[in-house]
Amino acid sequence: MEAVLVGGYGSGRTGYKQKAENCRSLDVNLMHREGCLSEGWRGNWQWSRNGEVLSKIGMRAEQGRIVLDYRVRLRGGDWEPVTQPVNISQVDCNFGGQRPFFLCPGIVNGQNCGRRVGKLFAGGCYFLCRHCHNVAYTSQSEPRYDRMLRRANKLRMALGGEPGAANWIAQKPKGMWWRTYQRKRSEIGSCEDQANIDFVEKFAHLLSAEDRERFFE
Repeated sequence: MEAVLVGGYGSGRTGYKQKAENCRSLDVNLMHREGCLSEGWRGNWQWSRNGEVLSKIGMRAEQGRIVLDYRVRLRGGDWEPVTQPVNISQVDCNFGGQRPFFLCPGIVNGQNCGRRVGKLFAGGCYFLCRHCHNVAYTSQSEPRYDRMLRRANKLRMALGGEPGAANWIAQKPKGMWWRTYQRKRSEIGSCEDQANIDFVEKFAHLLSAEDRERFFE
């Protein structure tokens, strides 16, 4: 596998936040469902887009851990083999069974990470948690009014309607309780109202004194 990020195991964090959506990642729950964590399993894990394989790594499952085998090339240098063991913790669920977590093997500023996480991200030579690689999800950097509108649009579409405050909220879907429908309608209105308030407050300095008085009376 060709790494797409710089930094890495024991090197400390990069100086900027990379976006999780742009990074190769390993999802422990998906791997568990695919049977990749069963002791003795051996195979490949690959990343694809539109049916085309972008990259892949070898993996083998041992007792209490998964071992990753792949190659990296950093800054145009030579390809180098990497073998990275990652310990796995099994946590009891409230209603029975267990849920697996990766234990991040990262070392940042001389300190072992060991965070219990559901995903590891590729960066530099190694797969580490998003904290070690300074990775953030796009939604974390969005203004609050964008998050509110995104939530409102998600609710609108869940009811069978179109996104956007200019559209009518869809009628109650067949089989939905009226109290559930009314709660969702109320949440849509609340999210959109809050988005409007946040947006106006952020750009209030661009408004005239008369407009500010009208919006904030």
